[in-house]
Amino acid sequence: MVDRKVLAAQNVSRMCMVCGRDNPWSLKARFLELEGGELLGVFDPLEEHQSYPGRLHGGISSAVLDETIGRAITITDPEAWGVTVDLSVRFRKPVPLDGEIRAIGRITADRGRLFEGTGEIVLADGTVAVEASGRYLKMPIDRIAEGDFDEEWFTDDREQPASVRVWGPGPAPTDGR
Repeated sequence: MVDRKVLAAQNVSRMCMVCGRDNPWSLKARFLELEGGELLGVFDPLEEHQSYPGRLHGGISSAVLDETIGRAITITDPEAWGVTVDLSVRFRKPVPLDGEIRAIGRITADRGRLFEGTGEIVLADGTVAVEASGRYLKMPIDRIAEGDFDEEWFTDDREQPASVRVWGPGPAPTDGR
């Protein structure tokens, strides 16, 4: 594991299932842009996010990875908004509900209107629990959302750490090394 410098915190929204600050069932995730072009998603799951007792629901894991990968494009293209075209998820290990959960996402290809990325949910011991890859379409926000989006999208006012401890660039090893 290495310490990675945090470059910026991304905005959050009012009612999003993943990052919504006013949604009582939201994951209230925060997204931190890291040196090296990766995005770290961090959240503390609620009991309501479980599948089997003590385990994060697979749909929640998928949503977290979809959001983390889809947001990673804004590191290099701040005006981009991604709409999921397809997402492939592989579940390797159960994700426990007993503490902070971290997802790492990165862009692997940017082809103008379409981009691709990968990401992982990495457990505290460094093993990959869930991995995903996806393709996303870049669209203007007024074609995605209805109403005044400025009221829904705002600065994350939580304290931003100077650095975070994560695996180095690229996917974390799958065997715990």
